[in-house]
Amino acid sequence: MAENKKEQGALSELFRVFFSKHWPVWVGGITLGLLNIILFAVKSPWGASGAFNSWGENTFRLIGINAFEGTAPSTTNLYAMLGLFTILGAMAGALFSKEFALRIPPVGELVKGFIGGGLMALGATLGIGCTIGAFFSGVPALSGGAIIFTIGLFIGVIIALKYLLWEMENVPKFSTGKSFTLLAVSSEKGKWQVILGWIVTIATFVLAYLTAGTNGVLAWFILSGLVMGLICQRSRFCIVKAFRDPFMTGESDGSVGVIVGLFVTLIGFTAIKYFGISAEETTLRAREMTWVFGHTWLRAILGGFIFGLGMTVAGGCAVGTLWRVGEGQVKLWMSALGFLLISPLSKKYIVPAIVDNLPTSMKFKSYLPDYIGYAGAFIVVVILLLLWYMFVKWNERTGKFSAY
Repeated sequence: MAENKKEQGALSELFRVFFSKHWPVWVGGITLGLLNIILFAVKSPWGASGAFNSWGENTFRLIGINAFEGTAPSTTNLYAMLGLFTILGAMAGALFSKEFALRIPPVGELVKGFIGGGLMALGATLGIGCTIGAFFSGVPALSGGAIIFTIGLFIGVIIALKYLLWEMENVPKFSTGKSFTLLAVSSEKGKWQVILGWIVTIATFVLAYLTAGTNGVLAWFILSGLVMGLICQRSRFCIVKAFRDPFMTGESDGSVGVIVGLFVTLIGFTAIKYFGISAEETTLRAREMTWVFGHTWLRAILGGFIFGLGMTVAGGCAVGTLWRVGEGQVKLWMSALGFLLISPLSKKYIVPAIVDNLPTSMKFKSYLPDYIGYAGAFIVVVILLLLWYMFVKWNERTGKFSAY
């Protein structure tokens, strides 16, 4: 009996280690990087905007819009399921830590959430990816276009941040007003949240087990989504934070977490591509070109710029939107709604009108090892990450480029 109590105490202590306080962002970066490598080894790297597009196409199909008839169900789409279970994983993390609550901000913030989501949809469909697919996975995939997309993100974030600062000073009433919080609990109460967290987690494992018999890859993506959502929620991993905070408050934690995650992912992706891991001899080139999109250079910088505007206004990037939806932040529900409604329309009607008129020289695939070899490409990306790290740490000390 005493031994059983000791075991229960040890398990409770382990639970508290994970859920009594938030993790450092760099822990999230490392673990997400490792999971991203595993996803690539199994099938293909992490992406988030594809989930919103699939959900949007199926929404339009279900309400009878003929242009989207024949769309594959989201239940068969790897990234739609990865995104769904990222939400549920974040919900489980928030429930286990008793942080889940419906947080309803003022109307102005809800409007900004929807507009930000719509801009992210435009940016993702034009730039062929989001802050995950075109940046967090794209840069380690040694894509030249991903680096250009990143430049666009930086420019978009800086301009959007200037707008938000202007709004706070000149029209503060737009984002102020009544806000509401529902279902919040204290640390001493709310045991129902922990129980619900276990229900969500166990149900996901059961579904993955049942799916594994017919589609092992889909089962793996379901489980990966659950774990990734939980990690994001516990570590507050968000690429908006990484890009915005150095220019807003000067803090570098978010940037360092993303930089570490990129470095870990870079090592794994380079090994997979260089050695052709999980590739047949006839598909080696296709494996190398995974996550290298035809968006160099204009598509990438325009898409990144628009996406950077949107994610800063919304307060969450593609994956940041997903995990914040899971913990109950209603502004990001509006962001998700804007993203999923605009994405299919942009992909089908807006992007072709722009891209079809661009010359090939503005939208080609750029794979860095084709120009400077694998060693050169690896070194270039490492140097860029080091320069970013040195800048954010220097700026944290000096506040040279910080608004506050």
